[in-house]
Amino acid sequence: MSKTQFIDQKKLEDISLQAKQSPRLRKNYNFHHADHEICHRLLNAMEPDSYIQPHRHLDINKDETLIVVRGSMAIIIFNDAGKIEEKSILEPDGDVLMANIPHGAYHTWLSLKERSVFFEAKGGPFLPLTNDEKAPWAPEEGHESAKAYLASLKKLF
Repeated sequence: MSKTQFIDQKKLEDISLQAKQSPRLRKNYNFHHADHEICHRLLNAMEPDSYIQPHRHLDINKDETLIVVRGSMAIIIFNDAGKIEEKSILEPDGDVLMANIPHGAYHTWLSLKERSVFFEAKGGPFLPLTNDEKAPWAPEEGHESAKAYLASLKKLF
């Protein structure tokens, strides 16, 4: 039988430090044991200069739930042409602290404060994004234009 996991402030700080030292400025702490599991639950520490290419999950079992545990995050929902349809700031003590993103919706999220951490839950198994799931109108992670695109998204908040 597995041991109960308690997440304290020290664990959040450890994950945040790992994110800050990561080239992608993000670090997952998984509660699920393997990528093939049907339910993925994880903490994701994310720093402000981390870029996640807008994407969608086409699998009907891949709705995503995000809850901000620490810091400040922004969620942006786009239509198929890349026009922003919705946006919100999520903060643990703010008006909005959680988002449920339906499968098929293009989305991204940004860290607005250092040491931000969110809890994520979605269906497994983990599969890399397909070309049909990546937003064709947004730069890919690592592309030279990604930094400028991220800066333009941050200006919305």
